Amino acid sequence: MFLKEELLHSIGAVEHNYKPGDYIFHEGGNPQFYFQVVIGNIKLNNYNSAGKEFIQSILSSKDSVGEYMLYTEKTYPVNAVAVTNCTILRICSNRLQSYLNQNPGLYLDLCRSLSNHLYRKFVLMQKMTSHSAVERLREVLELMKQEQGISTPFTFEVPMTRQQLASLTGLCVETTIRAVKKMERDKIVRIANRKILY
Repeated sequence: MFLKEELLHSIGAVEHNYKPGDYIFHEGGNPQFYFQVVIGNIKLNNYNSAGKEFIQSILSSKDSVGEYMLYTEKTYPVNAVAVTNCTILRICSNRLQSYLNQNPGLYLDLCRSLSNHLYRKFVLMQKMTSHSAVERLREVLELMKQEQGISTPFTFEVPMTRQQLASLTGLCVETTIRAVKKMERDKIVRIANRKILY
């Protein structure tokens, strides 16, 4: 759910700054706040029993973080970790809930947000079924690019490292590196200063 920053400030939201690697919340923690990204990128991740990271999602400016957990009595199933320097608005869930109760029209925005989150999740899961590493990466990059509203070739700078792409797609990092090099040879992506441009 995206709420205007002025509105969030008016009902008591406070800006918090995070550096890469800082946790916004931990898996197993109790949801108590609504978070919204002002600037920066956040990853939602968890680790399997062998310690391998799996990235569930990458969130950026104007995305809310973990809002779907405010309506359950369950703990967070993921971590939220800053990927870049981030500024995030945070407001106590009780205060936000009180405001929503007084402004029921915003519940439709909440429903849209939850629907978009589920849609993104299902599309991403579908993309992960490809056996080809190149196709898997290409589909994920296309989804990320579309979400940013960019259509021109090689103008979307992928905000992830090769390791993060591997963790997002379920590939090993070596396979991801080889696939990105093949994509560069096939003119699907360009590499500039180690950044992937799609």
